[in-house]
Amino acid sequence: MRGRLVIAAIVAVMSLVGYVGTRQTNPVTGESQHVSLKPDQEIALGLQAAPSLAAQHGGRSSNARGVALVDAVGQRIVTRSSAGRGPYRYAFHLLDDDRTINAFALPGGQVFITDALAKKLRSEGQMAGVLAHEVAHVVGRHGAEHLAKGRLIQGLGGAAVIATYDRDRPGRTVQNAAIAAAVGQLINMKFGRDDELESDRLGVRFMAESGYDPRAMIKVMEVLREAGGSRGGAEFFSTHPNPQNRIQRIQEAIQKEFPNGVPGNLQP
Repeated sequence: MRGRLVIAAIVAVMSLVGYVGTRQTNPVTGESQHVSLKPDQEIALGLQAAPSLAAQHGGRSSNARGVALVDAVGQRIVTRSSAGRGPYRYAFHLLDDDRTINAFALPGGQVFITDALAKKLRSEGQMAGVLAHEVAHVVGRHGAEHLAKGRLIQGLGGAAVIATYDRDRPGRTVQNAAIAAAVGQLINMKFGRDDELESDRLGVRFMAESGYDPRAMIKVMEVLREAGGSRGGAEFFSTHPNPQNRIQRIQEAIQKEFPNGVPGNLQP
């Protein structure tokens, strides 16, 4: 028993030291983050994963006009806002999926939006709201953070299993492993919600800096709320917090960005 506890303690300490030792300062947000990947590794990872992700949603869209709009709005955001100060290489993709309402980003700058979501947007500003939010995920290095947290949780979970192993009651060991996994999932869920809210805040800033009215992001939340009961809407809600809960946070971010009111010359 003592030997198992020593081994478990060593595994736990190594996991914690490895996690704490990965701290880096984000060049855009100024936030200190636990990230083990370098930016060029994030870019490579995103490029490697992009074809498979696109294939899951029908591949790239054949709608030339829609493809051009997504690319133009995305590039305007990264070239005119502080998002462009980061080291990432952005590419914006419209996917040939007219059933799944969603948008997502991979580490390093690969950003995707489905046809199903794009068709529900009513202005260029609303498209900017979606893409600015996804760019913020890249800038915030949320994917790389999740990888680092995942390794920490895996290490601590392994230590818990080692410490509680009972050869006379193997069922209890399995139960403890399941509890450790559940705790890890809860931690990741919390971080996921925090990432979405940070992306909304950063998205407001990036929209305003690139000349878009950030209030269009509220309109996007209303579109998503209305789509919530559809089959495609369920996909979005599995990866993003409820839009109704985000609207107030977006309004607060806009108020903080423009305490004297949103300028009238921003594109809706």
